[in-house]
Amino acid sequence: MNIGEAARASGVSAKMIRHYEDIGLIPKAGRTASGYRVYSGRDLHVLSFIRQARNLGFCIDRIRDLLGLWQNKRRTSQKVKELALNHLQELDERILELQEIRQSIAYLADHCHGDERPDCPILDGLAADPGHALNEIGNRVNHRHRVGNKKA
Repeated sequence: MNIGEAARASGVSAKMIRHYEDIGLIPKAGRTASGYRVYSGRDLHVLSFIRQARNLGFCIDRIRDLLGLWQNKRRTSQKVKELALNHLQELDERILELQEIRQSIAYLADHCHGDERPDCPILDGLAADPGHALNEIGNRVNHRHRVGNKKA
């Protein structure tokens, strides 16, 4: 099947299929004599696996690891579980970060009158000095996010 048919059947856009080929996540597709990409049932299975992993929030590097484990019939489930548990821990950290961000925004919104006056605690909070409490929350969140991304 061609890339459009593969995209429809796998739920992965043609653009992402080409991207996954470019970064080596999936092998380059075979080509017809006229140069069109051709995909097999096995290719669709791999693309569906990737789509499911992306839906669960796995990053590309982790998906690459998971694909390797999935395709290695001599793998141990211990390694797969370790990847999943690490991902869970990162998700828990991101949830905490998002809750902190939400609390900050809720605090600012609660203190904004939302009326005809130009005074706006939301804008004041965004423009505050780096030492301001709300910016400190943002700095902690951004630091954790950068550190978490290095693990992935």
